[in-house]
Amino acid sequence: MAANMYRVGDYVYFENSSSNPYLIRRIEELNKTANGNVEAKVVCLFRRRDISGNLNTLADSNAREFEEESKQPTLADQQKHQLKHRELFLSRQFESLPATHIRGKCNVTLLNETDVLAGYLEKEDCFFYSLVFDPVQKTLLADQGEIRVGSKYQAEIPDKLGEDESDTRVQEKLETKVWDPSNQLKDSQIDQFLVVARAVGTFARALDCSSSIRQPSLHMSAAAASRDITLFHAMDTLQKNSYDLAKAMSTLVPQGGPVLCRDEMEEWSAS
Repeated sequence: MAANMYRVGDYVYFENSSSNPYLIRRIEELNKTANGNVEAKVVCLFRRRDISGNLNTLADSNAREFEEESKQPTLADQQKHQLKHRELFLSRQFESLPATHIRGKCNVTLLNETDVLAGYLEKEDCFFYSLVFDPVQKTLLADQGEIRVGSKYQAEIPDKLGEDESDTRVQEKLETKVWDPSNQLKDSQIDQFLVVARAVGTFARALDCSSSIRQPSLHMSAAAASRDITLFHAMDTLQKNSYDLAKAMSTLVPQGGPVLCRDEMEEWSAS
């Protein structure tokens, strides 16, 4: 029973002709029609038999390049031929088909450098794709959603420094300092400044017309002013003013009025 349950996101076989191989599609929507039948809106995936000879040549070139870069084990000619029947081409084309034409599920994955091609031949109903086919323009392009893994995409780790060796790199070019834990302020003074920053944020919301609509009560305004975005701004203000409380206070309330800090959460509606 579970094998016949189809959901959005499933890759499935569709039968459109008794003389042709099954179509392979990805379900995007399942809708019930007025007469009670279920119709599936699907993304089309194409086989090599569906594209032109020139595009097949391009696909062969892409396959050879993949085998060289990922250092695939050598395959026999028969295995290479079988792999061509496991290769699909994703498209951005949609169509609607009756769900009664579904003939089962299959697995389709985006090919990446960690895959062993021979592994697809060992599993039934298992396919892969790496190129996107445009049926209108008649083009094959690399899928922009690929996951880049492998030696080419790894960070280069510098050699470990020796015991008497110093780091000659300019740290200012490598990173941005946002907080100095060795500053001259006490923890209690920093906590007091954060309370002031939250109070300024609450007052700023009272002056802002759009905020008064979103947070009609004082409690809601105070809660919004206590979010992390306000605290981050307060600590950044201390850092930029060299932990001088007087200068930092002036920055919180410049000439134009108190600073109002908002994050994405405040833009959401209550519903």
